[in-house]
Amino acid sequence: MKTDVQIAQEAKMIPIVDVAKKLGIKEDDLELYGKYKAKISLDVYKELEGKEDGKLILVTAINPTPAGEGKTTTNVGLSMGLNEIGKKAITTLREPSLGPCFGVKGGAAGGGYAQVVPMDDINLHFTGDIHAITTANNLLAALLDNHLHQGNALNIDPKRITWRRALDMNDRVLRDIAIGLGAKGNGVSRPDGFDISVASEIMAIMCLATSMTDLKERLSRMIIGYTYQNTPVTAGELDATGALALLLKDAIKPNLVQTLENTPAIIHGGPFANIAHGCNSVMATKTALKIADYVVTEAGFGADLGAEKFFNIKCRYAGLKPSAVVIVATVRALKNHGGVPKADLSQENMQALSDGFENLEKQIENVQKFGVPAVVAINAFPTDTKKELQFLEDKCNELGVNVVLSEVWAKGGKGGSKLAKKVVEIVEKGQADFKPLYDLDMSIKDKIQTIAKEIYGADGVEFSGKALKEITKYEEIGLGNLPVCMAKTQYSLSDNPKLLGRPKGFKVTVSAVRASAGAGFLVALTGDVMTMPGLPKVPAANKMDILDNGEIIGLF
Repeated sequence: MKTDVQIAQEAKMIPIVDVAKKLGIKEDDLELYGKYKAKISLDVYKELEGKEDGKLILVTAINPTPAGEGKTTTNVGLSMGLNEIGKKAITTLREPSLGPCFGVKGGAAGGGYAQVVPMDDINLHFTGDIHAITTANNLLAALLDNHLHQGNALNIDPKRITWRRALDMNDRVLRDIAIGLGAKGNGVSRPDGFDISVASEIMAIMCLATSMTDLKERLSRMIIGYTYQNTPVTAGELDATGALALLLKDAIKPNLVQTLENTPAIIHGGPFANIAHGCNSVMATKTALKIADYVVTEAGFGADLGAEKFFNIKCRYAGLKPSAVVIVATVRALKNHGGVPKADLSQENMQALSDGFENLEKQIENVQKFGVPAVVAINAFPTDTKKELQFLEDKCNELGVNVVLSEVWAKGGKGGSKLAKKVVEIVEKGQADFKPLYDLDMSIKDKIQTIAKEIYGADGVEFSGKALKEITKYEEIGLGNLPVCMAKTQYSLSDNPKLLGRPKGFKVTVSAVRASAGAGFLVALTGDVMTMPGLPKVPAANKMDILDNGEIIGLF
């Protein structure tokens, strides 16, 4: 079998202007980034705003494991499968971050014969969106520290600054730093730190903004710190809004590329799913719904993180009504949830598969809580046995849930046609009755407890003294009616990454609560979630190279 890079480099791409024509987008509405990438003008959505939306399909998954689940691969393959059966479909994805790309995960453009291309460009610098967000984040940090140095007219307490710097790389040594050291002219000395760029609130804002005006309003509301009297200070008060928006003038526009089979793909935005809300941009999704009959999107990690936030945050703010959900699982990953180490996953193990199935069962329940019909996509691997696959089909049937074997990795759109037909069948029944999990007028504590109990299966929530003080403060300053974005490990339904399967008898501990007032949600931190990841002992970067002929090695 060829590697993902080899398959991608052999792809027969068509000019992006021809991809756009399939969608009814004129060349004048494109800003070309070479022959195979383009940004779509915001005017396209404005012109089609009154047009009826297509059907929105969310692709989510079980809790991820080292065995791999193939959520993005399934997303891309389903969009190709829908086109294979004669539907006008488009996939909408997040942009990959360089941190995970060079760390453990590698690239994030699908896999096998279900990829988006040009894969190398998408995984590396693409159209510069994340660089623009990084620069905007750090401009705000520079303006803030300059304000302190130039007399601090806003009376900001240097010990209560909440805005951190950003870098699109996994670099653990930057988590906590000291700045302003040395001569007096170097600024005010204080502790600081870096988050990975995709954890910046500016990324979340860009992905939730519905226009340039909305973007600027959200940017101005960002809380950057507090005064000596403990009142919040915003980016707007620092007169930073205009400059930040200027840096994002191109980044806010959705990016158009294609799949290996030339199916249109919009890839735009990429907030972390275990820190932020983990969905591609509202503008990308809403534009896609105006130009396609079926839009396939995804949310990061498992349904307990990405799907929950997709429903409770993105759909709520954007007025989206999904028609169906695809839950991706693999035999290998479920056996891993059942206690089998990665090295032994190729061996048939029915007991481990049965034990691990509980994770899938819980994620099915989670999706059903939002009133959207689901289908389980079993992402096929060559090592899967007929007995294992039949067991999964039987268990899903016992739960009354649709289940389809997906072979998109090996067969592309043809391997996804069966899943596509099942999705269309579900959508045409019109059974979706979407509703968020909680009301915004609930207290902050009650929202967090609702998510922990209903989605994670926890017995309850323990709040640190610090978290309780922050909750009280946010309610006092009028932020109590915002949705909650849980920062939690992706590997477990609990806040302990070692508790696989479907843990029971646990409580979630909330150590702190942060305000993303511009994005429009509160972030509840649990466990040991890092906003600046580190590299593994052997980073993926160590195995990457480019040859004289342009062939790329190790970018998977």
